[in-house]
Amino acid sequence: QMQLVESGGGLVQAGGSLRLSCAASGRTFSRYSMGWFRQAPGKERDVVAAISWSGRTYYADSVKGRFTISRDNAKNTVYLQINSLKPEDTAVYYCAADSSRIYRSYPPIVTTDYDYWGQGTQVTVSS
Repeated sequence: QMQLVESGGGLVQAGGSLRLSCAASGRTFSRYSMGWFRQAPGKERDVVAAISWSGRTYYADSVKGRFTISRDNAKNTVYLQINSLKPEDTAVYYCAADSSRIYRSYPPIVTTDYDYWGQGTQVTVSS
């Protein structure tokens, strides 16, 4: 079993920044790919960024250059640094772990590849 707990969301003005954190339980965190997804009202949950066990990253086109995913395996934590926020970034942000396949070369980017999810943290960007 693994538990994921997100934090760091909030209300911010357009152009601002936030740093989301996701703390994971379990000793094998370092073997897993981790992902950040977001879901706006009435829309599907989509990948924002993902990181493999070795640090290889993926970013959705809409966030490239603004978002940075990173991980600290010693702290069992994955981060999402969000800069230059836009109103369209408003959503619930979820952290996810792919524990079914360890040491993947590339992080997965679809929701069905992840088997553990956090409860989500709300990010609201005002214009």
